[in-house]
Amino acid sequence: MLERPKSRYEQVAERLRNDIKQGKYPPGERLPSQTQLAREYGLAQTSIGRAIARLKNEGLVRVEDGKGATVLEVPTVKRVRRTPYRGKGGSFAQAMREAGLEPHTPLAAGPEVVTPSAEVATCLQMGEGQVIRRERHMFGSGHPMQIAVSHIPLSAAGSLDIADTDTNPTGMYERLAQRGHKVTRFQERIEVRRPTEKETVFFGITDSTNVLEVVRIAYDQDDKPVDVTFNVFPASQWALTYEWNAHE
Repeated sequence: MLERPKSRYEQVAERLRNDIKQGKYPPGERLPSQTQLAREYGLAQTSIGRAIARLKNEGLVRVEDGKGATVLEVPTVKRVRRTPYRGKGGSFAQAMREAGLEPHTPLAAGPEVVTPSAEVATCLQMGEGQVIRRERHMFGSGHPMQIAVSHIPLSAAGSLDIADTDTNPTGMYERLAQRGHKVTRFQERIEVRRPTEKETVFFGITDSTNVLEVVRIAYDQDDKPVDVTFNVFPASQWALTYEWNAHE
């Protein structure tokens, strides 16, 4: 029997949450269908849907059209951004360790000198010229978590060694500073979209599962863009948090 005064869908969410944490539904296993749960709890499917949505928002399950809710294999990772910018660039390793995961960020492609796409050229406010491109595939304890593709104007980078395989984003910004381009601020644009075929393969998701794309532009002391990075995350595995002081 469900109790009052707590709303009934919240009680269902709480029971399912406990079942997940106690291992009744282990990582990778699907929850019973909404029809089954509605019958078990004597509720309308709309109420069951609200309970499942609560679990999804908490990062406990992912929901796929036609397949129902599946318990996530890795915890939701919180990506925190604070404004104004006071720290250094990359925070992936810190976010992974705070989630209890071991970070691993191998280089998947590059660094290479290429002609930028129209979108990259616009972000970097470039006319003619080339960029250094590199792509990193980022893992947490072996689970694919993020794709990051960065582009630095060749005129600012000077040479390919700025993006060596052992250089994380913070290291790149330190090297840019040595070349006279000290990063002083960032701008991020966030959108939810469907994944590309390449992204579905890497993340092991379906093409109906949303991903988050965070486009981060780094500006130097002269307010010139010196790096644009396209970060892609499975929406079900990440929670974005932005913080700033009221007077700012």
